[in-house]
Amino acid sequence: RVVDMPVEKQDVQASILLSVSKKRLKRAVKRNRVRRQLREAYRMHKHQRLQILTDKQQQLAIAFIYLSDELTASAEIEEKMKSLLARISEKLV
Repeated sequence: RVVDMPVEKQDVQASILLSVSKKRLKRAVKRNRVRRQLREAYRMHKHQRLQILTDKQQQLAIAFIYLSDELTASAEIEEKMKSLLARISEKLV
């Protein structure tokens, strides 16, 4: 799940929050793994979206909330991240 909100007076174009619930993944090792996967997927696909924000002179706060009870492959997380970022881009245009 993703939640985005426009903000003002921020140094960067987009700030992110990654949330992995302790209720869903009990072990810290698993939660940290999911956070690393989310962070890497965002890093790989953020450039086009940041360019749109720069062109429109907007800033966003984006929250990525992991809702699954089990671990997911990095490739699947990357595909979902692409679609989430595309959906955010559509709202900006």
